[in-house]
Amino acid sequence: AGARWQVTAEQLRARGNALFQAGDHGAALAAYTEALSVSDAASERAVLHRNRAACYLKLEDYTKAEADATKAIEADSRDVKALFRRSQALQQLGRLDQAVSDLQRCLSLEPRNKAFQEALRALGSSMHEKMKAMSCMDSKVEQMFQILLDLDEKDADKKQKAAQNLIVLAREEAGAEKIFQSDGVRLLMQLLDTAKADLMLAALRTLVGLCSGHRSRTMAILAELGAPRLSAVLGVEHEQVSLAACNLLHVMFDSLKEGLQKDFRGKEDAVVLDSSRDLKLLIKHLLELLVLEGASAHGRDNALNLLIKVVPRKSPKETNNNLSLWVIDQGLKKILEVGSTVCGSLGSLPVTENSRMSTSVLLSKLYEDLKCDAERENFHHLCEDYVRSWFEGHELPGKLRAIQTVSCLLQGPSDAGNRVLELEGIMDCVLSLCASVCEAHQLVAVEALIHAADKAKRASFITANGVSLLKEIYKHSERDSIRIRALVGLCKLGSAGGTDFSMKQFAEGSTMKLAKQCRKWLCNEAIDAGTRRWAVEGLAYLTFDADVKEEFVEDKAAMQAMFHLAKSEDRSVLYAVASTLVNCTNSYDHEEPDPQMLELAKYAKQHIPEQHPKDKPEFVKRRVRKLLMAGVVSALACMVKSENPALTNSCRELISRVFLALVEEAEDRGGVVAQGGGKALIPLSLEGTEVGQTKAAQALAKITITSNPEMAFPGERIYEVVRPLVSLLHLQRMGLENFEGLMALTNLAGISERLRQKILKERAVPMIEGYMFEEHELIRLAATECMCNMAMSKEVQELFLAEGSDRLKLMVLYSGEEDEKLRRAASGTLAMLTALHPPICKRIPQVTVHWLEILQALLLSPSAELQHRGAVVVMNMMAAAREVAEQLIASEMLEILSVLAKDKDKP
Repeated sequence: AGARWQVTAEQLRARGNALFQAGDHGAALAAYTEALSVSDAASERAVLHRNRAACYLKLEDYTKAEADATKAIEADSRDVKALFRRSQALQQLGRLDQAVSDLQRCLSLEPRNKAFQEALRALGSSMHEKMKAMSCMDSKVEQMFQILLDLDEKDADKKQKAAQNLIVLAREEAGAEKIFQSDGVRLLMQLLDTAKADLMLAALRTLVGLCSGHRSRTMAILAELGAPRLSAVLGVEHEQVSLAACNLLHVMFDSLKEGLQKDFRGKEDAVVLDSSRDLKLLIKHLLELLVLEGASAHGRDNALNLLIKVVPRKSPKETNNNLSLWVIDQGLKKILEVGSTVCGSLGSLPVTENSRMSTSVLLSKLYEDLKCDAERENFHHLCEDYVRSWFEGHELPGKLRAIQTVSCLLQGPSDAGNRVLELEGIMDCVLSLCASVCEAHQLVAVEALIHAADKAKRASFITANGVSLLKEIYKHSERDSIRIRALVGLCKLGSAGGTDFSMKQFAEGSTMKLAKQCRKWLCNEAIDAGTRRWAVEGLAYLTFDADVKEEFVEDKAAMQAMFHLAKSEDRSVLYAVASTLVNCTNSYDHEEPDPQMLELAKYAKQHIPEQHPKDKPEFVKRRVRKLLMAGVVSALACMVKSENPALTNSCRELISRVFLALVEEAEDRGGVVAQGGGKALIPLSLEGTEVGQTKAAQALAKITITSNPEMAFPGERIYEVVRPLVSLLHLQRMGLENFEGLMALTNLAGISERLRQKILKERAVPMIEGYMFEEHELIRLAATECMCNMAMSKEVQELFLAEGSDRLKLMVLYSGEEDEKLRRAASGTLAMLTALHPPICKRIPQVTVHWLEILQALLLSPSAELQHRGAVVVMNMMAAAREVAEQLIASEMLEILSVLAKDKDKP
């Protein structure tokens, strides 16, 4: 038996040799592998492993070639063929030193072998090249650092070039590792310590490359640089340096967080243990930076923005909110220190116009991240303690800080704001300070009153006490800055009736006067931007009134001044600008009252909401035109671009509503796209509130339906539009949204196979099919047209043949419906399917008994388009299978075709 097996393995080996000689390396490999499975003899197996190594070399699988050669060498250490093959594999794997030692062994066994001598020489020179390149990279890194650290080097261009090279090198993994191994972190630290902006920027940007996506390097760099040094750089006066430090810290956070989420395996894990300690260390220093007196104002803003990005959970699906709890525990008081800062008061922290807004957003995010009442209660207590600590036992400056904190909380987590507003003495203090003679004190109090007026809980109390007070201030104050704020307070209280025309709290005409004053302030460039921002806040309320809207869009200077503010550094104005635009374009939700309830209300003498005559569609359409002409699109696009905490989800929703109103008329859509509207809508449709995302997706659909999508969304952008459009097909969306989504996808599906694949990948096909059964005829038609274009894809064609599916039956039956457009779409789909996927031809007679009369009716239709589609289907079916052709010819089909063939009017 042994001999018989031996022969079999030998036969297989011989077959493998023959196949190898013939150049069929894959088949030879299979033969050798089979021979190994039946061979027991050690010497035989060694030869087979050596032969397999030769096959793997030819197939360029060098790891396996090395493994097989090693097995042969283990059996016989003097096997030169195996040694030579292993050296070739090692060389390809880049392990040149091991390859050399194998070749030297070959030469010691066969000193006169020319092939071995040649290979060793070649390998020697390639090793020399590699060493040279490595030492060249080494010396390059060294040289770059030398140029940068040489204080006597005066050539600025040379330094600039060295810095740029270093940054570029750090972006590649090999370069980053090289810098890291060449004592680069210490040298980068020296660059940071020079305190020269250009050198610091070079160091920070290089460090970004070193830390990107590499947890163990990030931890090592953090250990060497130290969190205090990094947070000190974030707090420097130089804005660009602070921003670069912010970017580096964000990258470091991401790399460390990766480590918390992923359970790392492999070589990185050997070096790295737990990164949560490092994360908390960095966050601790950011929190300390907030209250550090020497830190710059924008450094403080950057620290707040970082905390907003990295502390709260990204989605409610993540269950762990420990980081937020830790930050509240360790740092809530520090965050409130920034929120309570009164600008210009003695010893106050340096802040920018964005600091308070950023603080409110951070507080809001932390509060939203809490999961239970106990956690929220703790948050409230900390806030109350903080406000009390300033309010009680301090003189006036302390009371001002307490009130400023209340304002900050009302703008952020308003529940917490309402709680502190109810603390004893706070509201009375606000009211009495509103009458203060000192401008700074009055400002703080009036702003607090305005923010409090927003929150319904307090509004009635404030309406009772505040309106008369604010009117007094508005009429008699000498200072524009105070009057403008008092005005906003009056606007807020006066707009309590919302868009309801008959519920205005002001005497007729006073709304118009206030609005006129707001526009005047808005256009007055002598007033500082922070104060002019309040003029927009006022308009955000006053533009509930249609007369105010009409006057505003007639005032081109005021519109452009507002757009200019929207593009400025001060991002806290975004929400007010977006609100004003929503009001002018009437893109808020309209509540249609129930007619029966109206009758009852009249009978009971109850209040009935009324619509202003100037809010009728023709007025809205004219206002939209005026806004477009004044440049609203580029202002909105600029607002969306801002990577800023002020661009909250509710703010994004307002912007989406405005965009949807701007693309209502087909003729305006081209202009909206040309000014950057199409590009801005994509991020709005992918992130934000559900309503906001849907409105943005609907605006994208309108653009896709009426313009050439490849021009509207050039390059890769067109693929990003698919997901928002598919989201319009979800069942909870309105019929109009479904319809526009289907129409837009029809356009995209007709463009290219890559787009159809993207639509398939987004799982749209089952939804499109679902709408083919819809009651509403337009939606049913749109779904069928969409399916017609999707049917150009092989995967979709296969679906029509799937067992137990009615897809094909539905298409055949729709081809016989009365609605001509639906027939055209369905028969067009059949024409395409039968041409591209002939097996479908055989299935058509099996899906319904009416198939023949439906095809005949198409051919006899008065519409040439339907006749053409019918003729194509019949032609494809005739060509596909004999039994189908026989059935067709046995019917009246032959006569009908003969008549049509002679019709000279329809070539």
